Amino acid sequence: MESAIIAVFVIGYLAITLEHNLKIDKLIPALAMMAICWAFIAFGIEDFQSWFDSGAHALVDNFGEMAKDDKMHIMEESLLHHLGKTAEILVFLLGAMTIVEIIDYFNGFATIKSFIKTRSRSKVLWIFAFLAFVLSAIIDNLTATIVLISILQKIISDRNIRIWYAGLIIIAANAGGAWSPIGDVTTTMLWIADRVSTGKLLAYLFIPSLLCMLVPTFIAATFLKPFKGNLPEEAVSNDDKQTHRFGPTMLYLGLSAIIFVPIFKVVTHLPPYVGMMLSLAIVAIFAELYSNTKFSMSAVGANEGHDADSEHAIAPHHSPVHHSLSKIELPSILFFLGILMAVAALESLGLLFGFADWLKTATPQLGTEAAAGGVSDLVVLLLGVGSAVIDNVPLVAASLGMFTEAIDNPLWHFIAFAAGTGGSMLIIGSAAGVVAMGMEKIDFFWYFKKISWLALAGFIVGSVAFMIMRTII
Repeated sequence: MESAIIAVFVIGYLAITLEHNLKIDKLIPALAMMAICWAFIAFGIEDFQSWFDSGAHALVDNFGEMAKDDKMHIMEESLLHHLGKTAEILVFLLGAMTIVEIIDYFNGFATIKSFIKTRSRSKVLWIFAFLAFVLSAIIDNLTATIVLISILQKIISDRNIRIWYAGLIIIAANAGGAWSPIGDVTTTMLWIADRVSTGKLLAYLFIPSLLCMLVPTFIAATFLKPFKGNLPEEAVSNDDKQTHRFGPTMLYLGLSAIIFVPIFKVVTHLPPYVGMMLSLAIVAIFAELYSNTKFSMSAVGANEGHDADSEHAIAPHHSPVHHSLSKIELPSILFFLGILMAVAALESLGLLFGFADWLKTATPQLGTEAAAGGVSDLVVLLLGVGSAVIDNVPLVAASLGMFTEAIDNPLWHFIAFAAGTGGSMLIIGSAAGVVAMGMEKIDFFWYFKKISWLALAGFIVGSVAFMIMRTII
């Protein structure tokens, strides 16, 4: 039965990786493999001889000798445990996505466009690189990429020039997301799972992540022809949405609210999603006050039978909160649910635990962690390269079940860096790359020839910088 479960996971994983070839949204195989894996576990529970207790981070004693009812009880408890941990991540992401959509409702991101007053190609590149690095640490790398490419489209009309900037934005956004607990889904997973703390994450990864952005940007701005000279004096297209007088206010309020979440966790020791819900509530209050509409959540389903022109019938459509909730990326949320719960199935059977032990002994020993009996740096570097080929979310989810090192062990910070920045080496290797690919129709092989080597240079320099930082801290 274990072989069947592994086969289901591999087939589902391949379907996710080949999403664009199969023309099937990746959330479908993710949800299917989750349900089938757990169904197989339930059917074959009597035959399993080991079970990994994720709460205790150890195998359950004498699991193979237990009665079927006892095994089913342990399985149900594990399923509930994993669902709870997954829900923490999903609720956190829902809150963050809604705040970002509220900012966009007021066209707050148009404020960023006012920062760009030069026509020098190299200076524009540096501005966008630093904006991507900082914004991705606050509103996550995916959203930062969407915002900045949208602004880029309003500044540069020539797509052949624009895609070069988009490639560097991907690298900078992924680098910026790695050092912040709210900057990348994988880093958020490690943070919520209490593998890394905000202070140590910043201390270990800020300099490596900064170098991971600076090195490719410096090479591109100094040596590459597309970034030489000035941009043409072309007419900048008008914004699709009318500028809102509260746009700047909502931008700064929303960003401050998201930054507040790690502070709330440190002060209260409550899970991050609690702070995110408080931040969302505060932002929503101001959004409703600024929107000049009256809105009641309970009124959404109570409008049937009312006149179409009545206030109750039209108010929900003008509410920034209701509008923002309708625009969040629910397919991404369902994908994370499927993939995280599918990985949890492998973890519960102890397969990831055993694979981690094999890696520690089979992989050539490289780095100070390996010398101390820990995980080889080569394993983490391979994980970073692997994240460029396949999705980094399941890779990090698997690492959570594979390794049992304590909170703020350098291993977790290296995994955060490698998984977060390694995806830049291929355009399909990160959410930021995939969304840029869609927005600008960037060809896979064009990116591989023109941008991948820059991302690899940043990844190598950042990894070396991390190894140095690890010996200092």
